[in-house]
Order: sequence, then C-alpha cells, then structure tokens
Amino acid sequence: MDVRRTSLTAHETRSRILDAAQALFVAHGFEATSMRMITGDAGVNLAAVNYHFGSKDVLVREVLKRHLQPLNAQRMQALDAAEAAAGEQPVKPHRIVDAFFSSSLDLASGSAAGREFMQLLGRTFTEPSPSVREYLATEYAPVIGRYRDAFCRALPTVPVEEILWRLHFMLGAMSYAVSGIDSLQVLTGVRIDEPDAMQRMRPRLMSFLLGGLRAPLPAGDGADETT
Repeated sequence: MDVRRTSLTAHETRSRILDAAQALFVAHGFEATSMRMITGDAGVNLAAVNYHFGSKDVLVREVLKRHLQPLNAQRMQALDAAEAAAGEQPVKPHRIVDAFFSSSLDLASGSAAGREFMQLLGRTFTEPSPSVREYLATEYAPVIGRYRDAFCRALPTVPVEEILWRLHFMLGAMSYAVSGIDSLQVLTGVRIDEPDAMQRMRPRLMSFLLGGLRAPLPAGDGADETT
C-alpha cells in the first residue's frame, strides 16, 4: 500500500492535484497533458482525481479558478477605490491601467506558483479549448465590462471598439512579459544579468502599456484623448 497516498487529507490531495496539473498544463499545454501524467506527478490515483473533479475539463477550470477569481476580485476592488478617489470625475486612464494590471504583476512576482499561473493564463490565449473559452468568458465578463465603461468615461472620444482592441493588446503584452526573461534571452542572444528582473520589468511594462494606450488612433477614428 502507498502510505503517501493514504496519509493525505482531502484538502492536501486536492491541492496536490491542482499544483501538479497547473505545472503540467504550463509545460505541455491542456490537450497534451494526460490524466496519467497528472496523477503521477501528484502522487495520487485516478480515483482521487475523479472524486475531487469528475473530469479533466472541470480540473482545468478549477486550476484557472483558484487564482483567477481572487485576481479579478482584486481588479474590481482596485477600480472601486480609484473611482471613489476620483469622485464625480472620470478616473484617469493611467490609474485604470494600474488598477487592472498591478494585481497581475503582484501575482507574477510574488511567488513561483503565481508566476506559473500567469504563464498558464497566457496559454489560454493561444490554446483556447471550448471549455476554457467558456469559463474565461464567464469569469471575465463583469471585470471587462467594468473596465470598458471606466475607459469609455475617461476617453469619451475614443470608440469603444478601439478601447477593447487596446485592452486586448495590453493583455497580450502583459502575458508574454510575465512569462519570464528566458524567451527574451533566447530571441536576442543577449544574457540579462538582473537578479531582480521581474521587479525591474514592472515599471518598464507599465510604461509600455501606457504608451500603447496613448498611441494615436488609426486614421479616421477621431481625436485622441488618451493622455
């Protein structure tokens, strides 16, 4: 009998499964990761996975939910605070950007598990299975709606379609950036010797995101008020 498997509490078993699944999804993708791989890395049997999650689709959603729900709650709280501070005036665009992205950067730089999750979240943009797409649409809907409205109030002459495109671009840039500097070193052939690279990346990324937000509108889309 495997003593390790029988000595775990239900909470510990569930956490081990989620941890193993998250790491494997990052390394191999959602489709390429098998249940056998997950049970092997978690040190549990298939019955435990079925008991706690029922199916792989549910497991994928729970892996995302574990960090994404708190992350989106922080985004809502940050926007609430920014709007309260602004009073009757629209929140400045740079404060809206900070409210949305700061919590993601905090998560990515706070722990290895947080950074790993942000890498996984980036995968959802390039490997969106139907179940993942459905879950993300539901989870993000109220958050994106709130931030879209905040941007529309702050930038009244910018078409809402342009605001959504720019938010889409900013999400992509952040997801790529927080995945780490390894890809940058591979692409450029230049080694980056910064022991606190993630912390140093933060002001660079925020400056880049704000630059994209302030970029001139495409021809024919009207005046730019993104300062």
